[in-house]
Amino acid sequence: MATDKELSDFLENVERRAFKHAVYAVRKDEAALDIVQDAMIKLAEKYGDKPAAELPMLFQRILQNTILDFFRREKVRNTWVTLFSAMRGNTEEGEDFDPLEHYESRDDSQATESSADKVERMQVLGLIEEEVQKLPARQREAFLMRYWEDMDVTETAIAMGCSEGSVKTHCSRATHALAASLRAKGIRL
Repeated sequence: MATDKELSDFLENVERRAFKHAVYAVRKDEAALDIVQDAMIKLAEKYGDKPAAELPMLFQRILQNTILDFFRREKVRNTWVTLFSAMRGNTEEGEDFDPLEHYESRDDSQATESSADKVERMQVLGLIEEEVQKLPARQREAFLMRYWEDMDVTETAIAMGCSEGSVKTHCSRATHALAASLRAKGIRL
């Protein structure tokens, strides 16, 4: 178990390198500072009780995951900004814009979905549910926790009482089995 001093010394020694790593990855100083700070807090809160020898590897994994989370959030933000900007159209400067007043549903949205398409979608969802039920218990459990409950690997491993590697293996096998069985039924997702 790392003492508070060992944890503090480790974070102090790794801070500058972690910041440079994050800056190279995201190319924004402010975002890199936030990423490093989040990674340090996660390490201290969740893994402060681990041996000092394990801290470097844990911190690197946490830092990588935090950088990936940053990119995911940026992608979502950029998508929404682009969508709302496109909806704005040619409005006068200073004019209030309400997207709900100006929104026209796309031809491929659920709002314009035909009854036949809706029935087909419901049938596909039913087939997916059936195939999930056919998975072995541990694969189904890991798959549902990771992808439907949105739990991370660590949380899933704790809940299942197994290693993180086992969770990853179960999820991989489940997704491959589902893809193969759905492909055999002519469903392409």
